[in-house]
Amino acid sequence: MRSKRQAEVDFFPQIERSSHLSLERQIVRAVREAIVCGRLRPGMRLPSSRRLAAQLHVNRNTIVNALAQLIAEEYLTGKPGSGTFVSQQIQISPKPSQHPSLDARWLRPLSPPHVFPPRKDLLEFRVCQPSTNAFPLVQWRKAWHQALQHLPLDDYSPPAGERGLRAAIAEYLARARGLICSPEDVIITNGAIQGIHLVTAATVTPGECVAFEEPGYPLARQVFEYHGAQILPIAVDEDGLRVEALPERQASPLLVYVTPSHQFPLGVRMSATRRLALLDWAVRNDALIIEDDYDSEFRYDAPPLPPLASLDSHDRVVYVGTFSKVLFPGLRIGYVIAAAPLRERLEHLKCLMDYHTNIPTQRSIECFMKEGYFDQHISRMRRLYAEKRSVLEKVLLPLKPVASFRGLEAGLHTFIEFDASVQIDALIQTCLASGILITDVAQYYLADPNRRGLVLGYGGLELPDIEWAGLQLMSSVQLGSHR
Repeated sequence: MRSKRQAEVDFFPQIERSSHLSLERQIVRAVREAIVCGRLRPGMRLPSSRRLAAQLHVNRNTIVNALAQLIAEEYLTGKPGSGTFVSQQIQISPKPSQHPSLDARWLRPLSPPHVFPPRKDLLEFRVCQPSTNAFPLVQWRKAWHQALQHLPLDDYSPPAGERGLRAAIAEYLARARGLICSPEDVIITNGAIQGIHLVTAATVTPGECVAFEEPGYPLARQVFEYHGAQILPIAVDEDGLRVEALPERQASPLLVYVTPSHQFPLGVRMSATRRLALLDWAVRNDALIIEDDYDSEFRYDAPPLPPLASLDSHDRVVYVGTFSKVLFPGLRIGYVIAAAPLRERLEHLKCLMDYHTNIPTQRSIECFMKEGYFDQHISRMRRLYAEKRSVLEKVLLPLKPVASFRGLEAGLHTFIEFDASVQIDALIQTCLASGILITDVAQYYLADPNRRGLVLGYGGLELPDIEWAGLQLMSSVQLGSHR
């Protein structure tokens, strides 16, 4: 088979015809400097001598002589029939860093995002991770192929998203979540985090207060902090956010962020009483609620509770959803449900941020939903995740004398709270030595944690791995992680 010919680098030296240096020497110097400064890297293929001569309007012999000089100096290598390349053996002394200092006046202080890459060398109880091995690739390819048949190549999508997908989402939410909205109320985003960015940018000015679950989802908290918000941690108990702890009147926060369906990371569900109390508080204090309906699709033992947005009669709730946990993380498609006039502001900001979300992906999800594949997938995954949860619960059952479990009735993770006899740090290190990565709940707190335990994400693990890792975790507790 014929090997592929390497593409030429688009590089043409600058020459000055009025210079006292000859054209040949100028070309040699320009190529040499480009190699030394890193613009031309080892292995790059230069344009042919004929092309260089035509582009620079010089005699071809001038180019040939210049390249021969650079080959003699071992900056370049010539391969008959293949071209001229930057030498792979060239040794370039690194220059002192030219990067600006961290205190440059135009560099805004910014904390690194609370995101950790997967550890492929470990078996990881990774939170927010669905089972991608069970994803229906055949049906997804059909939906993708169908979407590409009628793909518009001559225009952009509306900033709010493709109407077909917005209509499919509105229909699904009405049927599955009891949330009645029109397609016009739906704004398509690049994941839930962009939705939170948009709402925050439209409502929060620097210095204003945002109430946040404690413990809570760190990446969402960092979004609020990025926009200059002051974070007010509000404790979470067995019934969800403690609404009675929210300040009233002038001291009340502008916005409250909650994950009521399966609180992240404790896994509790906000009770119906608390939901109504939170809505009353928002109306009383002229505040807005962001409802991140995280993990709402996966319920096992408990009956579904209506989302806050479905109970809201005063337009106080902005509903945020995502396909990343239901389908696969790399999809990066989410949505926001908001009423006017906030919705118009979100559309304007979406346009300014990235104009619109990828059209082929939007249309593929629309086809995936309209063909019934989405509902079939959710139904199948509920059964699979329920089985995974049961295996984990059964394996860890002997820990009940020293631990209690939260959030097993829904979602893709559980919180295990240990009593004072278990040393969490030692337990984590013991598991790590066995090749298992687990997460301390302390990292989800803004202030000092008042709970001691682990957050175990089991959605992305296979059944045998859950059983093995669960047994290792149980053994680690029993064999010496006590004080």
